[in-house]
Amino acid sequence: MSMLQYLPNSLTLSRLLLAGPLGLLILREQYQWALAVGLLAGLTDALDGLLARRLDARSRFGAALDPVADKVLVTVAFLSFAQGGLIPWYLALAVILRDLVIVSGAACYHWLVGPLEFAATTLSKVNMFVQICFCALLLLAQVVAWVPPLALTLGSAAVLFFAGASGCDYVMKWSARAIARRGNKD
Repeated sequence: MSMLQYLPNSLTLSRLLLAGPLGLLILREQYQWALAVGLLAGLTDALDGLLARRLDARSRFGAALDPVADKVLVTVAFLSFAQGGLIPWYLALAVILRDLVIVSGAACYHWLVGPLEFAATTLSKVNMFVQICFCALLLLAQVVAWVPPLALTLGSAAVLFFAGASGCDYVMKWSARAIARRGNKD
């Protein structure tokens, strides 16, 4: 196996490791550097999947690590934004609560019903995209004066909407699967 085969997972791991510096830069109000780290993280996100496909280096480890890296990065960003007073705490808590509901639901499904084949839904992918765009927009607004406040208000509303909608989507889909699976056992 060539060293290039490890490159996609190395990029994903580097994105995970960027969460700490990102949070620290936000808390220290070094927004230009935070934006640069965020853009670097975005670049690694784009490259890891592309390289995994091109190099035929897809792995179960990489497939599991990729969404974890995204979630850790976004969670650290939202917590840091809230701590720094850039967003209200309820917005950060909505993002985190959605993920806690999904993880708790998956664990309950596994324990009570059986193995769960987890795959991100389209709505969940849109949710992540909206969260990442909002983080970038919020950091950009700290660096340049031309980002209109209305854009941040609409971005906050979109984060809340998609966090709620995608969380409910998972709960409804897994509940339907659990009911169908339990019905098949009777």
